[in-house]
Amino acid sequence: MDMRDIAKLAGVSSATVSRVINGLSVVRPATAERVQQVIDEYKFIPNGSATTLKYGRSSTYGLIIPDITNPFFPEFIQNFETILADTNYNMLMATTASHPSKVQKTIHRMLVSRVEGIALLASEIETEPIEAMMHNRVPLVTMDRRLVGRGLSDISVDSTSGMKQAVEHLFRLRHRKIGYIGGSAGPTISDHRRDSFFRALKEYGLAADERFLRVGNYRVNGGEAAMESLLALERRPTAVVTANDLTAIGALRVIHRHGLSVPEDFSIVGFDDIELSDIVYPPLTTLHLSQQELARKFVSALDGFQPDSHVQGKQFKVETTLVVRNSTGPVKKRRTASTKSTAAR
Repeated sequence: MDMRDIAKLAGVSSATVSRVINGLSVVRPATAERVQQVIDEYKFIPNGSATTLKYGRSSTYGLIIPDITNPFFPEFIQNFETILADTNYNMLMATTASHPSKVQKTIHRMLVSRVEGIALLASEIETEPIEAMMHNRVPLVTMDRRLVGRGLSDISVDSTSGMKQAVEHLFRLRHRKIGYIGGSAGPTISDHRRDSFFRALKEYGLAADERFLRVGNYRVNGGEAAMESLLALERRPTAVVTANDLTAIGALRVIHRHGLSVPEDFSIVGFDDIELSDIVYPPLTTLHLSQQELARKFVSALDGFQPDSHVQGKQFKVETTLVVRNSTGPVKKRRTASTKSTAAR
């Protein structure tokens, strides 16, 4: 089906269909609505590139991220685009703020541009837009959804090894009361990281204390709110592991605001190892996730669907490792009664 077919069904000219598709206001509202109904009914995807039509390829991959303000994603974009440039591929990027309706529009725009595949880093969205994408037979590579199928691959972040190293590091520093600030709740990357933390605690004979567990939002303000809540406890954790570095930075800010010190009063561990983690004070102990390797895995997964977009997808994995900096230290020793008495004399 092409634009002429849509025009015939709507009882208008091809030029009118083109104007509706491009959002031009010269078409009467009633006519535009009729044309749009036909487009929606037949799930018509216009071809936005004559070159693509001629050669059957766009040499373009789509990239959808949830939040451009999170430093993790610009760092990924830089690596992703560099790898594509080396193979003469282009990148069409969009951000969604993880809102389902915006994801749907973003995907439609990419389909119009005839991208050869889409990398979706927004792991915490509804599945309807993804299903629509699969209906149009565009290969998709997701992050940490842990699902594969025909035309669908996934890149999982293996937080197990990194979390084990983090808990072992804190255990060696005599921490036994370890808290956790996670991301948003749901069967997503947040749960994978939290479950890895629980398993690591169990391996060192420690139990996950519900009083020390908080839900964040992967942003600085989420880390601040969660740390405020932990500081309000009569019995506080001595160390806190977080779902990402921005959360950890938020926790650091609140600790400093209360006149406390890191790592003397609290030890803090982040996740991702963004560039900012080595700039904040104190430099952040964190789980390193290689942006270069992550980007390379995404490109490799997308390339795996060329030239057949219907082949069975694969599960890829990227490891995490602990980077020790200055935000972690030994548990602060409590002064005993005899020590206090001696000090008083």
